[in-house]
Amino acid sequence: MAKPSDELIELARASLAAQEQALSEPYTEERWAPWREAAETFQAAVTTEAEATEQGRYELEMAAKKAVLHPEPEDG
Repeated sequence: MAKPSDELIELARASLAAQEQALSEPYTEERWAPWREAAETFQAAVTTEAEATEQGRYELEMAAKKAVLHPEPEDG
């Protein structure tokens, strides 16, 4: 299974937060620009990390999104 870096998980989190913000308001280019920029940054980082770690790009992207959307419970 792919193992995304903490940085990649944070970029995924930022992209999803920007998406939520953009979708909470009526569409305008200006309101959606932060989402597009965050998504582009995340996608570029996925590609870079996949190449550097020789992990599958798709698997790495999905692992980062899963870590944000469905985090593992912390042992307590």
